[in-house]
Amino acid sequence: MLAYKKYQNKNIAIYGMGRTGISVAKTLQMFGANLFCWDDKKNIRKKIKKNFKLNKFWLNKSIINKIVISPGIDINQSKIKKYLKKNTKKIITDLDLFFEGNKSSVIIAITGTNGKSTTCKIIEKILKTAKYKVITGGNIGNPILSFNKTKKKCVFILELSSYQLQYSNLIRSKHAAILNISPDHLERHKSMKSYIKAKLKIFLAQEKTDYSYLSLDNKYSKFIKDTLRIKKIKSNLTIIKKNDCKNILKKINNKYLESNGNKKNIAFAYQIAKNLKIRDGVIIKALNNFKGLPHRQELIFSNKKIECVNDSKATSFDASLQSLLSYNKIYWILGGMPKLKDNFNLRNVNKKIVKAYIIGKSTNFFSKKIGKEVNYTISHNLKNAIKSVIRDINQDKENIKKKYTILFSPAAASFDQFKDFENRGEYFKNLVLKNFS
Repeated sequence: MLAYKKYQNKNIAIYGMGRTGISVAKTLQMFGANLFCWDDKKNIRKKIKKNFKLNKFWLNKSIINKIVISPGIDINQSKIKKYLKKNTKKIITDLDLFFEGNKSSVIIAITGTNGKSTTCKIIEKILKTAKYKVITGGNIGNPILSFNKTKKKCVFILELSSYQLQYSNLIRSKHAAILNISPDHLERHKSMKSYIKAKLKIFLAQEKTDYSYLSLDNKYSKFIKDTLRIKKIKSNLTIIKKNDCKNILKKINNKYLESNGNKKNIAFAYQIAKNLKIRDGVIIKALNNFKGLPHRQELIFSNKKIECVNDSKATSFDASLQSLLSYNKIYWILGGMPKLKDNFNLRNVNKKIVKAYIIGKSTNFFSKKIGKEVNYTISHNLKNAIKSVIRDINQDKENIKKKYTILFSPAAASFDQFKDFENRGEYFKNLVLKNFS
């Protein structure tokens, strides 16, 4: 990796030593950089001190050439924000390092508010079916710098979050897609404009030979179009609509891909695949064999009367809405840590919902959001919610002839009661299997 030789003997600060920070440190160590590592969390410092030299780089008299910031770092909330703001020109990210070292590779960058992981995996399935060598990562799977060990030529599919993009500046990819935009992570970005600008970065470094893909079917479309016009993006821009590949959709027999959200994800994947000259027959075969990701509209139990769906990944109302639109006679379990300025609009789905069960520590927030539209009860935790659902189903005589859905789609983050959305989803799955199988 000749691109990294320029860091030999340079003083590089790494701020944030989680998985991303460690991958940066290992990469730059190989090329002889002088590392100054730090993490604000004492438990992480204790864990890594045997392998990496810890140093409060902002107090060190040595000249720091570059500062690599991990995605979890919010400069405005940092203990050393004055130092960081004074040295913004020195700040880079693991994304910048990866793009520096892989300029000749075909890179597909996917961002957006919802559906990133699924879209990445759909593209991966199509490319592998077409016999491409593919590596998928970034915000999904392993840190991207761990890919630098691969020696064979391959296509990189990268899921990129707004946190990863916020401080990155060198991110050129052959194919770049923004799937959708809705309010998210505003506790960090503060405004929708700042959030959208972070997403739009994947287009700005592209050249005339590159391709960009964008959906313009929400209320932020005008701001997005105005920003792109001002920035004068150079790439070949394609506006994606879910009906763009309706002929392909008719040939797909895969229940997981029937939701409106996944039809849109397919539309993006299809256009990227066509620009890679992949035949329709290959795409159809891949989509029919595609298996959904865990915790995303994951069917975990089904019989003639009931289906139980784990949608723990839905951390905002917009994400939950995709599931609510996909099912009928729904017993909806929701709640957790609400997203700042999250908007709830149940107008198109309220008649689908039999009852809602609110869990988590912010029950007042959710009761106010849905109380006028949907019958609900406060359950506080998942175990109570499942018990209440079973009781209500047994009391509802109409369900004898109609199939119903128990949908766990929280529309909230998990951190008030769980480690992460995976931990939350696994807990729900275990409860369902215990009570229904």
